[in-house]
Amino acid sequence: MVCSRCKMAVKAELENVGLHPVSVELGEAVVLESNIKNVIQDLQLNLESLGFSLMDDKKSKTIDKIKNLIIDIVQNKNNQIKTNLSDYLTEHLFQDYGSLSKLFSEVEGITIEKYCINQKIEKVKELLMYDEMTLNEIAFLLNYSSVGHLSNQFKKVTGFSPSYFKQLKEKKRKQIEDL
Repeated sequence: MVCSRCKMAVKAELENVGLHPVSVELGEAVVLESNIKNVIQDLQLNLESLGFSLMDDKKSKTIDKIKNLIIDIVQNKNNQIKTNLSDYLTEHLFQDYGSLSKLFSEVEGITIEKYCINQKIEKVKELLMYDEMTLNEIAFLLNYSSVGHLSNQFKKVTGFSPSYFKQLKEKKRKQIEDL
């Protein structure tokens, strides 16, 4: 879940199957009920119809936490993070980065770094489409070392230079969950 509408949809589905949500946050929902075995199958089907899935094992929860931290960095914290990604994830998940990286790659089929780059490039596309910031401002906002670095990474991922992409004026963005 990456937006308030997602949280509202999950909350509604929890209530739909007779549960009483206490809190619904990114990747986590807490309900009053201690035993939900009798509604879990219905809840899973309802959530899947909305494009969500239940995570009931530790590996899936860890992957979701990694994704949510990266999305939060890219969407909200941008250049406020003064440490590298591996240290940030280790600090917030209390696990060795090597094991986090290995788990993520095995399950998702891409590295954590590639996932982060994909998130950043989608944010760059969004900002380019809004046409309110210069490429230099976008590079600073997303903590790129230079406009050249951002441009090279953008071209490597999309096949277009940022200026050419901006000229297209077509929506080439992917949904966050499709990355």
